[in-house]
Amino acid sequence: MNLKNQKKEKEKKVKKVDIIKALKSGDIKTLIASLLYFDTGFMVWLLFGPALGLFIAQELGLSPAEKGFMVAVPILAAALFRIPFGYMYQAIDGKYIALAGILLSALPILYVNLFPIDYTTLLVLGAFLGIGGASFAIALPMAGSNYPKQYQGLVLGLAAAGNLGAMMDGMVFPPLAEMYGWRKAALVALLFLAISFILCWKWIKDSSPKKPELKIKSILNFVITFVSFIVVTLLLYSGVIGISGKFGLLLLPIIVWIISIALLSSDYRNALKKKDPWVFMLFYALTFGGFVGMSGSVAFIINSQYGFDPVLAGLTMALLSFTGALIRPIGGWISDIIGGVRVLLAVFLTIAFCDLVLGIFIPPAIIGIPLLWLLFAAFGLGNGAVFQLVPLRWPRATGMATGLIGAAGGIGGFYLSSTMGLAKELTGSYGPGYIIFGILALLAFGILYLLRNEYMEWGFVKHHEEEIFESNKLDTNVVLQYQSKR
Repeated sequence: MNLKNQKKEKEKKVKKVDIIKALKSGDIKTLIASLLYFDTGFMVWLLFGPALGLFIAQELGLSPAEKGFMVAVPILAAALFRIPFGYMYQAIDGKYIALAGILLSALPILYVNLFPIDYTTLLVLGAFLGIGGASFAIALPMAGSNYPKQYQGLVLGLAAAGNLGAMMDGMVFPPLAEMYGWRKAALVALLFLAISFILCWKWIKDSSPKKPELKIKSILNFVITFVSFIVVTLLLYSGVIGISGKFGLLLLPIIVWIISIALLSSDYRNALKKKDPWVFMLFYALTFGGFVGMSGSVAFIINSQYGFDPVLAGLTMALLSFTGALIRPIGGWISDIIGGVRVLLAVFLTIAFCDLVLGIFIPPAIIGIPLLWLLFAAFGLGNGAVFQLVPLRWPRATGMATGLIGAAGGIGGFYLSSTMGLAKELTGSYGPGYIIFGILALLAFGILYLLRNEYMEWGFVKHHEEEIFESNKLDTNVVLQYQSKR
């Protein structure tokens, strides 16, 4: 009887996550620097979206579809660059990847203040802005490398709260752009990047194991992917394949994805032969893709649909993005307690409900804004839940999995932003765009529901690994054999 009580007490301790204890169990400075690196990277990533997009669109006279692609191209660039970033992380200290990324993502800000621009230039600069969004593939595993596995959901959720950069875009830049012009407003981002650079240099410690033999190949992979992205973007937009520019750009993710995957090691390609990476990529395309795609597009949507001026649209977007970013670590924390599978099932139903109501009924602002708020809350919870599961599913290849799944998140954001813009231009309404992504959320719910027992089983085994090893009732070989199958 006494042994049973002890066992129950032990299980209660496992379920209870002490946040203070969790933060003290690793390197808090690296966690803070990783958070700031992702935060400023995210801010620069969406600079041509909620921050300055309405002002740029007004100056250049952009159509709804062009607005959508102005936002979507940086989102896609970050998605695809996360794959070579994750690859480089396997070979290079993440600190130096972060520092180089900060410098490269600052170049578009300098360019727009020194030279005149047109729409084609915006698309090219979007590739550089995407490097800021690719910080995800470095910031998360770098922060997690300094913490024990039982706190990965909380720690990775906190590191990924760099999504707050989207809130900064909506709050800081539109008022400055209205007063001083959008180009001068963009210069403020350089200050944030400088602070991030200094703290990353001084505080970051990357404790993950490295494979130095992959260093040259991984760097070449990034360079070729980056150049290919710009070249393919310009070729598709020019219509060389016989499709008009805005529709040709819809092929951009597919073409550059194929190029990037072809350059990767066999480990990456072999991983894509299994079902779980594809399942997780679908999940993250909806949760993070939804968050970043809507963060980039929602200011345009509420400006057009509800008549909000650029500053009010930016502030509203900031509130929505703040919700999604703030709740992400909470999603990871709850997932540590009840399991990411349960959280995701609820998330996908919520996303489907909000999208379908917004798409079918086109509600007025008094109903539409609260629905958007609920939608962003679901995105945040879902983002935290997905990456509570990732290090459990791929304990020995978290960096690789983070790169692949993170890329899918950005691709989801690309198609959401571009689809919303095309829907508005072709039908006069954003409704069809909402409906498409609502149906995809129902599909994700169905897939996860069918896989729920399998996923909860390995999630449980990994989460309680110490307890299993300590007990004599289960041979450790059972656990090791089970892990080897993953």
